[in-house]
Amino acid sequence: MKNTILILALLFILPSCKENNNTKQMKMSDLTSKNFIETIHKTIKHYDYEPIYYLTYEQNICYSEILINDIPVNRNYKEIAYGDGNPINDYIFKSGIQKVTFRLYPAANGKDFDHHTLNEETDMKIVISESDNIDRNKKGKQIASYFTPTINKLDQYGNPITQFIATGKTYYEASFTFEAKVPYEFNSLFKGQDLRKWNQEKLQKKVVDFYKNQLRLLKEKKTEEYFSYLELKEKETCQSLFYNKKELQDVLDSYLESFTIPNYEFQPLENYKLKLYGDGRIVCLELVSSDPKMKDKSALWAKFDEGDGMMADFLQYYLYIPEGKDELEILR
Repeated sequence: MKNTILILALLFILPSCKENNNTKQMKMSDLTSKNFIETIHKTIKHYDYEPIYYLTYEQNICYSEILINDIPVNRNYKEIAYGDGNPINDYIFKSGIQKVTFRLYPAANGKDFDHHTLNEETDMKIVISESDNIDRNKKGKQIASYFTPTINKLDQYGNPITQFIATGKTYYEASFTFEAKVPYEFNSLFKGQDLRKWNQEKLQKKVVDFYKNQLRLLKEKKTEEYFSYLELKEKETCQSLFYNKKELQDVLDSYLESFTIPNYEFQPLENYKLKLYGDGRIVCLELVSSDPKMKDKSALWAKFDEGDGMMADFLQYYLYIPEGKDELEILR
């Protein structure tokens, strides 16, 4: 009789232990939606001068992609576009030389345009400026700028004209640098593994599994488990932008929208490609699509309607694997 009771007891205990172990493995940190503001706020250091770096761009007759230190900060699939004052501190990991790269593509398949090559009027202007966090609205000082080069030539009538140097090409890429001086330093990216050296099939499976798990947490509304993955990203991002409690509340509210907006419909994880950034240390999944509104966006996305028509929300993940580890973490 005693043996029977012991066996029955073990049958009840063992599954419970297994369940607890799985739960523990899924939790990446102690960060939750409940302690998010206090946890992140107490790690943010403030300084007499807190530099915020901004990127402004203006493009004509092309599509574009802009990267800071080989991490995408902006993509635009409009023929003519202007972006004013996008903060880029979260892509500046430490003081020193920062690299800006931009890529131009023909503005094809538009409603009122269909260019199959870059033309003579294609251009891109990028300006990097610096402001003090204390007064972000005050116009900052320009510290670097770049304008696409042109050449002088004669037209068919012998008249002098100026045209974009890559006229007639289907792709143009250029880079320039600027020096940033920030009071923080993050070594996370530099201590990430070079994922170009991994077996790419194995890497893709690992990344897809990570996305599937995130999708599961979001669908099942496992809010606290989801937040446990955000600690590294938010500690570094919020420090780089010197956030106060009000701004941290805005960040928290933004994350919670995925759990609180009615009719928030996550889409299947499909039609994606594996992309490496950060000189091979960052990986993500991006959509493959001919639709400019979908092209190269995060493969993890949802549709929702709050009364103003159907909207799309793309949850971007830039993942990395720290040296000495085997599991992906959210870096940005």
